[in-house]
Amino acid sequence: MPRNLDLTALRSFVAVADSGGVTKAAGYLNLTQSAVSMQIKRLEEALDVELLDRAGRGVSLTSNGEQLVSYARRMLRLNDEAIDRLTAHDFGGEIMLGVPHDIVYPHIPEVLRRFNAAFPRVRVNLVSSYSRALLDQFARGQFAMILTTELGHPDAAEVLMEKKLVWVGAEGGSCWRQRPLRFGSGRQCLFRSTGIRGLERCGISWELAVESESDRTIEATVRADLAVALMLEGTEPPFLEKIDHNGNLPDLPSYSINLYVSDLARGRAEDALVDLVRQAFRSDTLTASSPRPSPSSDAA
Repeated sequence: MPRNLDLTALRSFVAVADSGGVTKAAGYLNLTQSAVSMQIKRLEEALDVELLDRAGRGVSLTSNGEQLVSYARRMLRLNDEAIDRLTAHDFGGEIMLGVPHDIVYPHIPEVLRRFNAAFPRVRVNLVSSYSRALLDQFARGQFAMILTTELGHPDAAEVLMEKKLVWVGAEGGSCWRQRPLRFGSGRQCLFRSTGIRGLERCGISWELAVESESDRTIEATVRADLAVALMLEGTEPPFLEKIDHNGNLPDLPSYSINLYVSDLARGRAEDALVDLVRQAFRSDTLTASSPRPSPSSDAA
């Protein structure tokens, strides 16, 4: 009697092989580590071979595992192709996308709108958080792709564009002229230390006017002309403005907007979402035409 391989177990096996570990594969597959390990174990028992070498600190394929992974990829590709063909390209599923709060607008709403038009059954789970947190979660396999704002661009990242960090305040405000300068910042915001170093380098006295995990709180304080804040140029909400300080505040560096894509995010829907993100951040036309409502809760 012919035996059948479990495609779900094969998908977990390929995810482990591609990511180099059970933890990252489990995060991407939205399964527990024990569930992934159990599927691999059942696969080994069904074939009566060892597929993973667990002797070292990491996980590597045995010679039998290296043979199976090529078959597994072909079987999964045929499975996905058959479903694609028979359901008229009506993909389903979920893609986890992480974006720092300060760069959600103006591009991401248009990206989501266009993606939904092309893949109406694929849910994009958008998570807004700090760049540090997104990078940690991405390393654990919890996102298919993330955007970050960083000084520089690691080898693993694709640089989409660079934006200058600027001081922002209330429209027509004068708070920025006061000393000590009243500064508002999120506790985990990457821009915070850059701004403080700039102020101290220029000998400008300062004090924290507001420190919060909520950017709405910071924006409200700045809008009331009770503090200044830091944002990437062009991402400030309509009720705030870049401060034309004529050298009375320190000039600040540019930050890269970086794209990270998991090795496991290889489907047609994931590729389409990556392409839309690239187009959005590299297109001056889209930048100019997209709406810019007020941001919500978390910062870079």
